[in-house]
Amino acid sequence: MKVTLQVLFVCLTAGIFLISSCEKTVDTPDQVIVPEGITEFVDDFETESNDLSLLFPPDGSRWTTLQLINTAGGNNQLALTAERVSLGNQSLSISSFGGNNPLSKTGIERGGFAAVAGQTITIEADFYIDSDANLRDLLLLDLECCSCWDPTVPDNKCPGVRLLMSGGNDFLSIERGKIGGETLLQTSLPFPRREWVHVVWEMTLSPDEATGHNRLIINGQEVITETGMNMPDATILANAAAAEGISFTLPEPVFYERLQIGVTANPRDLEVDLFVDNVRVQVRD
Repeated sequence: MKVTLQVLFVCLTAGIFLISSCEKTVDTPDQVIVPEGITEFVDDFETESNDLSLLFPPDGSRWTTLQLINTAGGNNQLALTAERVSLGNQSLSISSFGGNNPLSKTGIERGGFAAVAGQTITIEADFYIDSDANLRDLLLLDLECCSCWDPTVPDNKCPGVRLLMSGGNDFLSIERGKIGGETLLQTSLPFPRREWVHVVWEMTLSPDEATGHNRLIINGQEVITETGMNMPDATILANAAAAEGISFTLPEPVFYERLQIGVTANPRDLEVDLFVDNVRVQVRD
């Protein structure tokens, strides 16, 4: 079921493991050079204390950015906690107050990936939602490409794909509106509440509807397996911009360089407590 949305180092420390890939280069001078990128990343939020800053070490070996935007009257918070854990002794606790003025965001980001078309990326994480509220339009995970925005066009939208609560409430689906695609919906499994839920999101990356592949697995149950684009396409973005009187050229080759997880967007008047643990990312040829 589909609905159209408008496009608008090997390093080992406590609780983390990451591997960098070999650098990829492009011979054409006016094309983007794809940098060296991480091919494996694991973090279960273990630290020597519950100091959140320990997730962001100066060497960039763990998480790279804190994403905290309060809507009017909101007080979003992130913390490390032992209250609820899926693996180890700590998890990431998030309290999110929804709103769109500005758009409420509460999460963390890992940069340094360089996932290109033809590769397969698998993202896994455990989520615990401590709420019975309607979760419509809540976003839990984003894979984005801020480097693939035309530098002559203001307000970088960081095109990408996201996991979205849809179906009027809590059916986790794959949202593709930022790349001009349709949301890949499922209504077979509502997202469980007040228990740990293991989510696996796997994509064979492509800007082509015929060669991209998308899988979403919740607690071992495959709820989405569909072909379809999952990377920005030059023509689609150019046509969408032209409809608004804007000239847009997609820098190529495109690669996804950052992952955001948590309550990455909470546009509605919703207060929700969320726990995240056991994050794993793998990029393979």
